[in-house]
Amino acid sequence: MLTALRPGIRFMIASALAFSVMNALVKLVGDRIPSQEIVFARALISVGLSVWLLRRASVPMLGENKPLLLLRGIFGFCGLSSVFFAVTRLPLAEATTLTYLHPIFTALLASLFLGERVGRGIWWGIPLSLAGMLLVAKPAFLFGDLGGEPLDRVAVAAAVAGAFFAGCAYVCVRKLGRREHPLVIVLYFPLVTVLTAPATIPLMAEGAVWPAGFEWAALLGVGVAAQIGQVALTRGMQHEPAGRATALSYLQVVFAAAWGFLFFGEQPDLASGAGALLILGGAFVAGRSD
Repeated sequence: MLTALRPGIRFMIASALAFSVMNALVKLVGDRIPSQEIVFARALISVGLSVWLLRRASVPMLGENKPLLLLRGIFGFCGLSSVFFAVTRLPLAEATTLTYLHPIFTALLASLFLGERVGRGIWWGIPLSLAGMLLVAKPAFLFGDLGGEPLDRVAVAAAVAGAFFAGCAYVCVRKLGRREHPLVIVLYFPLVTVLTAPATIPLMAEGAVWPAGFEWAALLGVGVAAQIGQVALTRGMQHEPAGRATALSYLQVVFAAAWGFLFFGEQPDLASGAGALLILGGAFVAGRSD
């Protein structure tokens, strides 16, 4: 069945699965290891894998459009830091769902900076996704005691920020297009994270812990899953328009809900489930608008 799909669509589905595994592993170790420490560990592993793959493919590492590659790396670093923070403080399904506001940001930014057409679908997708976000977050000023326990506001804001930065990064990837090798684009993401380590050391130093036992394997898994997800994502973005490609990755929410139920005993309430459907519906409608 998957073979009947276009290559870009298959790559986006593969990236959704890989990223869902990455987030599940982040949550697994996030109770003890600070999120910024996990970001740095993931970057070190990804840099090593990227350099190895580039050398094996005999591809020049620095690429041609260095300013845009660096900008893609900065957006990726900001987005990843925000998402990992949210994942360690929110239920896995809810954190993943909130980050799926990114197709809205991607479609709007792609229209502004790439000239990709914005159809009517985006204007339907925006209110659907915003309504879904409110149902998932359940802010007390709207729901009072009727919505159950509201989510951590800072973590919710981080998830939304992660979605915005992801949209910025996806537009950069789309702009880089076929001029840059996918592995070069992937390299700049963790490379920027490693290069900015001196600035983030204070964030990592507070509460930093030395991994123990299975945590080493989990951190390795985070890096490997992230590498697979990034390569598949980059290839998918090079084959499909930005809005459509990112909307196709909505399966990550389904995978996240499954991991949350199987491994963390999480069962989203009715409001969160309805919100997830609205966000995914909005993302799907927005993605079909190009």
